Amino acid sequence: MPFPDFDPVLIHLGPIAIRWYALAYIAGILLGWRYVVGLVRNPSLWAKRGPATTPEKVDDLILWITLGIIVGGRLGHVIFYTPRIIWTDPVEILKTWHGGMSFHGGFLGVVIACAAFAYRNRIDPLRLGDIAAAATPIGLFFGRVANFINGELWGRPTTLPWGMVFPGAGDLPRHPSQLYEAALEGIVLFLVLRWATHGAKLLNRRGVVTGLFIAGYGVIRVLLETVREPDRYMPQFPFGLTMGIMLSAPMILAGLFLILRGLSEPIPTLETATPAAGDDEPR
Repeated sequence: MPFPDFDPVLIHLGPIAIRWYALAYIAGILLGWRYVVGLVRNPSLWAKRGPATTPEKVDDLILWITLGIIVGGRLGHVIFYTPRIIWTDPVEILKTWHGGMSFHGGFLGVVIACAAFAYRNRIDPLRLGDIAAAATPIGLFFGRVANFINGELWGRPTTLPWGMVFPGAGDLPRHPSQLYEAALEGIVLFLVLRWATHGAKLLNRRGVVTGLFIAGYGVIRVLLETVREPDRYMPQFPFGLTMGIMLSAPMILAGLFLILRGLSEPIPTLETATPAAGDDEPR
């Protein structure tokens, strides 16, 4: 199956090129922001303890998360995948328009941003992480679709009928692993977290939704690394390991820890729960 003839640039506005990849980031951040505001404003999700924060604080948080995604994603790509440019061409680190973003780096950047925001605003960092985690698959979905449009991060060779011949990847049909990731990291993981927040009402338990996201992503990424082609410039790791597997496996353990911890922790009553930032009375 031939790869569709996508143009990575949606439109040129004079010297400015509007790229699908940039629009994917914008769409993921904006839709995730509105989704989190909806979670905070839904009283049925917080029956046993008040909301983690206020809609106004979520509006402030979005800037912190955006910086965490961009800075963390770029530095993560440099440190995990292309560390040589640190001493060969350090200016290239700043050229994000040349491509090169790492999910794991962006994840760590968001963790740091949320922790700093929580400390500054006296918000429980685990509860803040829960609402941020619930919206993250939205951005992952758009990002993986953009990877597909760009014809990058393709899969290993396959004989399956939906294998695609990607530009620059040789003549062999390959797994469209970007679409696998969009479906599993984006749609499936979102539905799991949607069940956790709206069905099981797990926002009342600190860190469980965060743990489900971290562990769920880790499992999905480890499995999909078996069909995703490693970057050509990466070394050959022993036992069939890839950088993606080595970075994702610890996420599974961390996620399971948060899930078990949150499920075993007593839920305070509304009278004793810690108030959201900016509130004078407990919720």
